[in-house]
Amino acid sequence: MKWKLRYGALQPNIYVITLAKGSDQLEIYHSIFLRQKYYRKHPPYIIGICKGYEEALDTVIGIVQAAIEKSGSPDIKKFLFSQVNH
Repeated sequence: MKWKLRYGALQPNIYVITLAKGSDQLEIYHSIFLRQKYYRKHPPYIIGICKGYEEALDTVIGIVQAAIEKSGSPDIKKFLFSQVNH
């Protein structure tokens, strides 16, 4: 699946969860958006790959709940990077 995302293969029911570049925490994109030239030059930081939009929403909810439970804060970016550094 990662190879297909990297090389622009069509995946009709695949969504990606990315870190937002602005003040938002996370964004959900259909994988077809990654085929645009902009994303080839500026690839997003993908933190999750899901089959279907519902699964992507459930995954984001799970990440937010884990962040609140473990750090007491809904700051998802801070939580995710603290998990990587441990």
